[in-house]
Amino acid sequence: MIDRYSRPAMRKLWQPTRKYETWLAVELLVCEALVKKKLAPASALREIKAKARINPARIEVLEKVVKHDVIAFIESISEQVGPAARYLHMGLTSSDILDTSLAVLMVEAAAMIRRWNTAIQ
Repeated sequence: MIDRYSRPAMRKLWQPTRKYETWLAVELLVCEALVKKKLAPASALREIKAKARINPARIEVLEKVVKHDVIAFIESISEQVGPAARYLHMGLTSSDILDTSLAVLMVEAAAMIRRWNTAIQ
């Protein structure tokens, strides 16, 4: 996003940290579904929620090693969470996370644009 052509709120939406926060939100929703289906223990979900934090610098370092953004993200979260992290990304592909989170961010961006458009009129 080119700074001079974007508003601060829109720039913030497309920052790596926000992208990773959205990835984590999607992963957590899937974990919740796994718990409901009794494919993962509720204790694992609680532990993941309690310990998982976004660390863009660590994800960047890992991505240089593994050459894959989602694997780097999962590794970063797994380092923090420990054994319960085995339920992260269970049954998912990278595209499941990337496509879903992109759709979420696009909906947020469209809502911003609609609000700005309404304010102008």
